[in-house]
Amino acid sequence: MPTRLQFALCSLCLLLAHASSALAQPRVVTTIPPLHSLTALVMEGAGYPQLLLKGSESPHRYSLRPSQTRLIASAEIIVRVGASFEIFMNKPLRALAGDAVVIDLDKIPGIQHFSVRDHHEHHYHKHYGHGPARDPHIWLHTGNAAEMVKVIAGILAGKDPENSALYAGNAARTSIRLRSLKMEIDRMVQPVRTQPFVTFHDAWQYFTAEFGLKFVGALTLNPERKPGARRLAQVRETVRKTGARCLFSEPQFPSSLARVVVRGTPAKIGVLDPVGAKLSPGSGLYFSLMRQTALEMTTCLGSSGG
Repeated sequence: MPTRLQFALCSLCLLLAHASSALAQPRVVTTIPPLHSLTALVMEGAGYPQLLLKGSESPHRYSLRPSQTRLIASAEIIVRVGASFEIFMNKPLRALAGDAVVIDLDKIPGIQHFSVRDHHEHHYHKHYGHGPARDPHIWLHTGNAAEMVKVIAGILAGKDPENSALYAGNAARTSIRLRSLKMEIDRMVQPVRTQPFVTFHDAWQYFTAEFGLKFVGALTLNPERKPGARRLAQVRETVRKTGARCLFSEPQFPSSLARVVVRGTPAKIGVLDPVGAKLSPGSGLYFSLMRQTALEMTTCLGSSGG
């Protein structure tokens, strides 16, 4: 029965071709959930990136587990913020990454950068090289995110030319969605633009600059270091002087510290999360993270003081 045999062989060939094409997808590792989300959007339909740090694992100070070491060793493309942010990766990358392409997003053209603001702890986030240290929280800006997806798509296309049109199309669609997101958040925060607020960790410079919000001070540059009594008193004074309506903490900070700062002032306490630690990882996380940030800010800043 040659026709049946031919049909079976043809089906087998198609299956093998599909399998080899799936195997040929670049092995991509990303460091934090927002970068993983943007990379997953670019790879949609061709593959899925691996996420190195899940949930509340902090990129500021971290030791790799054996499974994560293996991920880095097998990666063909590694997407990270940069050498001065995921400091824990610098040695393992030299030892393990081999021929992997490392995308340092803080070095790509078109990214808008801000310098770290001095909040009396200016030794943190020391930048390699000269000049003032750069604030590394570059992903919290939709314009920067659009530049990132463009570069990620280009590097994926270089490793996987067969899918270059797919990557380019995904990046273009994501950029359109990011422009819509910017307009959506602009409308959301419009009523609270003039309301002053303080944060615990100064991670929000990119978000507040893009959306014109009134940040008046931060407790610490280093989320790993608990602020002392003197610093708490200074920020409390800032809250009092500026009439700050909210103090935004982060999930890893004890709420008791926030209560100390706002005690005796009309300021309320909100919680912001720069990496989406509580959100489900995947292509939708970046949009959820930015919307959640806008919602938390407008809810807290829009409420009258207690």
